[in-house]
Amino acid sequence: METLLEKIKKVNEILKDDELFKEIHIAKGENEKLIAEMNNGYKTNEEKLKYLEKITGKSINKSVTVSLPFQTDFGKHISFGKNIFVNKEAIFVDLGGITIEDDVLIGPKVSLLTVNHILEPSKRRGLATGEIIIKKNAWIGAGSTVLAGVTIGENSVVAANSTVTKNVPNNVIVAGTPAKIIKKL
Repeated sequence: METLLEKIKKVNEILKDDELFKEIHIAKGENEKLIAEMNNGYKTNEEKLKYLEKITGKSINKSVTVSLPFQTDFGKHISFGKNIFVNKEAIFVDLGGITIEDDVLIGPKVSLLTVNHILEPSKRRGLATGEIIIKKNAWIGAGSTVLAGVTIGENSVVAANSTVTKNVPNNVIVAGTPAKIIKKL
């Protein structure tokens, strides 16, 4: 049976009356309670990871640390590697898929956005998606936004408050809006 993510990756647009759109909202609704519970009160990292395993439907390595509050609109399409740190107030809009490889650092108030609305006015309530991949040992600085379809290269750094609209190669620092290479590492 085809997963929801596989179905989403096969289409360019998900229109508001599409059956796929309804399926997305059912799954989204199922996770909202878990996300609210996870963010309510103090939790040990072990407790947070148990919630995240329920939210994502995947096993998460004990070396992953996620600070609360943590928000995701969907949750099922997030994959965590090992030795990852996600700081407070991160927002993962993950319908299009978010893959975070090993040793990644994600600063506070970072937004990973795999969904966008369609530009054409008659389709504006529909969705377009694109997977975000954050490669090994990358660092996403505080307040940065990474948009749909972007890959952040291995060892690369996104400077604080940057907006990443295009793929970032390995071993560079990018900064600004839109983010541009400012230094090679």
